[in-house]
Amino acid sequence: EGRLYMEGANKKHISESFRLAAVLALVGGFLDAYTYICRGEVFANAQTGNIVLVGLALSKYNFKGIIYHFVPVIAFMLGVILTEIIKRRIKPRRTYIHWRQIVIGAEIIVLTIMAFIPMGKYDVIVNISISFICAMQVEAFRKVNGTALATTMCTGNLRTATEQIFKLVVEKDKSKIRVSAQAYGVVIFFIIGASMGGILTNIYWEKAVLVASAILFVVFIFMFRNIEKYILKELEQEDEVEEEEIDTEIEELKHMKN
Repeated sequence: EGRLYMEGANKKHISESFRLAAVLALVGGFLDAYTYICRGEVFANAQTGNIVLVGLALSKYNFKGIIYHFVPVIAFMLGVILTEIIKRRIKPRRTYIHWRQIVIGAEIIVLTIMAFIPMGKYDVIVNISISFICAMQVEAFRKVNGTALATTMCTGNLRTATEQIFKLVVEKDKSKIRVSAQAYGVVIFFIIGASMGGILTNIYWEKAVLVASAILFVVFIFMFRNIEKYILKELEQEDEVEEEEIDTEIEELKHMKN
C-alpha cells in the first residue's frame, strides 16, 4: 500500500499535461471569438481587452459602456475566488472526483445554457457567465509540466516562450527547448480555437458554443484516467503541508521556551 501511494504520488497531474492544456487553449480561443462576434464585441477571456474598452468608454463619458465592459471583469474576479473555495472545500479524502473536474463540469453546464440564450438583449448575461467560467479555468489549470502557462490568454505564454528561447541561445541550455515549444504550442492551439470559433459562430451563431461544451465534456471524461493516482498525489501534498506546519509549531515552541 505504501509503495502504491508513492508511485501514485510521483505521477504528474493530468491537469499539467500538454495535451490537456492544448485542448483547453482551443476552447479558450473559441470562446473569445464567440463572445466578440455574436455577444457584443466583448472578450470572454482577455480582461486586459475589456479594461481597455472601459478606458475608452470613460474617455467618451459613456457610463453605460463603462458598466457594460467592466461587469465581465468583476465576473472574472469572482470566478477566481469561487475556484479557490472549491479547491479548499473538495478534499481528496472525501471524494473520488478531482476538484478540477468540478470546474470543467461547471463550464459545461454554463456554456450549454448560454447556447439557448438569444443574441442581443441578454448578451451581458452571457458575457458575465463566460468570463466567470473562464476565470475558473485559468485559475484551475495554471501549469503545463511544471511551467506556469495560461489556457485562456496568450500574453504570458508568449513572454515565457520567448524568454526560454533567449536562455537557450545565451545559456546553451537545451532543456529550454521543451518549455518554449510547450508555450508556443499553447498559443498556436489558442489561435486554432479562435479560428474555429470565428467560422462556427458565423454559421451557427449563439448555438456555436455547444461545440466548446462538447470539447470540455471530452476533457471531463478524459480526466477520470488514473484518477486514484492523482488523488494520492493530492494527499501527499496535503501531508507535506501538514508536516511543515507541525515543524513550524515545534520551532515556535522551542523559541518560547528559550
